Amino acid sequence: MKAKIYCDGASSGNPGDAGIGCLILFDNKRIEISEYIGKTTNNVAEYTALIKGLQEALKQNIQEIEIFSDSELLVYQINGVYKVRNKNLIPLYEKVRNLLSNFKKYQIFHIHREDNSVADRLAKKALWKSRK
Repeated sequence: MKAKIYCDGASSGNPGDAGIGCLILFDNKRIEISEYIGKTTNNVAEYTALIKGLQEALKQNIQEIEIFSDSELLVYQINGVYKVRNKNLIPLYEKVRNLLSNFKKYQIFHIHREDNSVADRLAKKALWKSRK
């Protein structure tokens, strides 16, 4: 089974209150994830969104994934273009690599923010919930 994962993280301040959003599309199904993750940086939120999306895809027995993110840092680090230098991102990067090893095939793509509007909305929705 194949799926598309759109993921995004948002923080109000850097660091600040943070939320994650993920949209997973497969077999005419749609799973949306929107969670408040506490106070952290935008990059930690981006990685956390991807981790949650990968974990959910594995629960759904998805074997091949295409990942879409508007975080150039995240995509380029996963693709090996950029090194992971931030000590707070290294364990998250390793967790992503470990999760990806469970899929038969994966690809990750950098997309423009406007092409990631659903995941962006889900991440911001989590932030708004935290302020009520």
